[in-house]
Amino acid sequence: MNLAESGEKRAPAAGNVPGRKPLFVVLEGPDASGKTTQLKLLSQELTQRGIPHITTREPGSTQVGEALRRVLLDPKQQIRPLTELLLMVADRHEHVEGVIRPALAAGKWVLCSRYTMSSLAYQGHGRGLDLALIRELNRLATGGLEPDYVFLLDLPPQEAYRRTQMRDRFEGEGLTFFTQVRAGYLELIRNLPRGYLIDATAPPHEICREILARLPLSG
Repeated sequence: MNLAESGEKRAPAAGNVPGRKPLFVVLEGPDASGKTTQLKLLSQELTQRGIPHITTREPGSTQVGEALRRVLLDPKQQIRPLTELLLMVADRHEHVEGVIRPALAAGKWVLCSRYTMSSLAYQGHGRGLDLALIRELNRLATGGLEPDYVFLLDLPPQEAYRRTQMRDRFEGEGLTFFTQVRAGYLELIRNLPRGYLIDATAPPHEICREILARLPLSG
């Protein structure tokens, strides 16, 4: 069962030129950085431009993924770092094979909240697991599928903590953990082609316009 949300289909527009490869766009960032809001705004923009697409997220978006999500986010669960990583990678494999690849094959753009960079930031820089191990597990889970664009919604840990009202297992880790995660994100985005740092403290519609300006939506 595919739990991702499909964007409305319309006639081809400038951003959906026949024969052009559909794009895989990922939004990264800490909890409460506005990824869900941006997915909705970007989806509205693509729909208006007649670009077929889906919005999706990690963890979740498949039946297996939603079950894993409940375990991973449950604050009552005590999960070892390696177990956490393996559950995330299992979710990612189901997600790629069951949602992302089929959408791209059907000519749809994919707008995704979180992908491989999240594991490097959270389980690598946050939990202290080996980055080379995480990269290899990501490669196995995704079959080497990389996003075309990654936008990091950067939010200071103090602001992310202030914005968070419900504490899931990750949100309850505290400022030290999220400071490490943010440092990891900033290092990772600097070394990523077509990776862009976005100020997540800006108003949502300004953030959306900045993201859209980076995407090939004409010609």
